[in-house]
Amino acid sequence: MTNTNLVVIDLGSNSVRMQISQIDDYGGYTVMGYFREYVRLSENMGKEMTLKEEPMNRTIQALKDFKTRYTQYDNVVVKAVATAAVRGAKNQAEFLKRVKDEVGLDLQVISGSTEAYLDYIGVVNTLPVRNGIIMDCGGASTELIWVQNGACKERVSIPVGSVVLSQNYNLADTISASDLYSAMNAAGQKISTVRWLGQVHNLPLIALGGSNRTIAKIHRREVTDEVDELPDIHGMHLPPHYIFNLISKLIAMNKDERMKIPGLAKHRADVIVGGLIPISLVLRNLQVSEVIFSNCGLREGILFEYLRKNRKE
Repeated sequence: MTNTNLVVIDLGSNSVRMQISQIDDYGGYTVMGYFREYVRLSENMGKEMTLKEEPMNRTIQALKDFKTRYTQYDNVVVKAVATAAVRGAKNQAEFLKRVKDEVGLDLQVISGSTEAYLDYIGVVNTLPVRNGIIMDCGGASTELIWVQNGACKERVSIPVGSVVLSQNYNLADTISASDLYSAMNAAGQKISTVRWLGQVHNLPLIALGGSNRTIAKIHRREVTDEVDELPDIHGMHLPPHYIFNLISKLIAMNKDERMKIPGLAKHRADVIVGGLIPISLVLRNLQVSEVIFSNCGLREGILFEYLRKNRKE
């Protein structure tokens, strides 16, 4: 029997990522390749929530490049999903048609609730999490999941993210106190609508998403300069006070200064402060015991759901 090659494509607001996993007859898998392109699809969407021509073109080119890669494999199953940027776009149908016509790819727009659930599946299958809050901060949305005794007790997606906050409140370069206050106030209002967060205290926070993972990547570069020996951030633990101190430093810097920080990707220097506002608010409000970082989330959730469904058949 020929092994299936599962291709998972995750189109976010900031980047598009592809993971190719070979699935064996026993339900096991081997990751064959992982690819990422920074397309900044939500760039300049503005209050009117319209995907602009140039970001759409960049994204379609990246998807074409991905297709060139995955068509080299046999027996391919493709699961391609789009999240907040496409989910909230007024011209969603036009963009999906372009992807279908120009790439030959059926892109599924998933709901915020589905995205949060897949994050949960990706985390609990790769980290020993029995109780905690999972937080995935993306470019245009943040997912929050309450895990209780291993089960998904509550989940929600709120329209707050790194690209949206950074562009709407001028957080890309030098940051004024008034802009920072406005951004934190806007994000805080959105987070405060999640009523069940008021019942959660002194639990670990499991952090994923590009901005949150950057915290762990900066920390590990502080620990060692040996790039070949960098520890995996998956499962890394950090205390909340480290994160508060790091955010304070980043706020005080301009874009050029942030670009020089080891572990902080240059393309993320203009959106990192906006991207860390949600985690700073949640840490402050929930008295989180510790932060655990996860490299796994949505893509792995799709993989594990595929394995589960096909194991039953």
